[in-house]
Amino acid sequence: MPKFFDSHSHVNDTRFDLDRAETLLRMKENSVWSVVVGTDKKMSEDAVVLAHKNEGIFAAIGLHPTDSDEELFDENFYKKLAKESKVVAIGECGLDYSRVPEEKREEEKKRQTALFEKHLNLAVSSNLPLMIHCRDAHPDILEILHSKKHEFGEKLRGNIHFFSESPETAKKYFDLDFTISFTGVLTFARNYDETVRYAPLEKLLSETDAPYVAPAPYRGKRNEPIYVEEVVKAIAQIRNQDFETVREAMVQNALRSFSIS
Repeated sequence: MPKFFDSHSHVNDTRFDLDRAETLLRMKENSVWSVVVGTDKKMSEDAVVLAHKNEGIFAAIGLHPTDSDEELFDENFYKKLAKESKVVAIGECGLDYSRVPEEKREEEKKRQTALFEKHLNLAVSSNLPLMIHCRDAHPDILEILHSKKHEFGEKLRGNIHFFSESPETAKKYFDLDFTISFTGVLTFARNYDETVRYAPLEKLLSETDAPYVAPAPYRGKRNEPIYVEEVVKAIAQIRNQDFETVREAMVQNALRSFSIS
């Protein structure tokens, strides 16, 4: 079993091209496992290749709602890739209205909603959890999940990555049996402390979103999965809980959420 689990990283990103092997070695030396997340066909395929080549690496596959040049969701491609043994989630998928001009908002909502629902259907049919990205769109995400939960029941599950909302919003996801994950932002901002304290420990995951948003004391540097330890420390400190208790919970929560035995 790993000592730490980074539930969302992008070690498949080009910013690791020069030292990916060294990054993976550091993860092994520090007993860090991670779900490497795809954002389009190439990144998803790269995540699967990394997962098959490395113990403790798993893959999530999907098409990001905005951070990709791919216009269409290749259902046959992702359906086939989802059958790979080390694929543990569908995503990064979801809704992101943060950079959508007001005059294009309705058109973009329709496009992103249709894309998200394709991921959702693939997740259910593949018996895999969703890896959800959401910015400025939680009411719409929750509405979709509520509707589909009635249809699919416990088969519909997943994680809201890089969570940055209130305890009230978190509770709505918990009621749907979803988890939420936090990044290194917890080490330098106090905006989310109330939610971290409120959440049941079993509903929390630790993540880095590497190479983005490095935690203190590494701010300004490229983030990487071994820095997930700082996230776990922050969660323990904010919750005023024993570090070992939180560390073990973060590992077990991830193994359970992604059905990793």
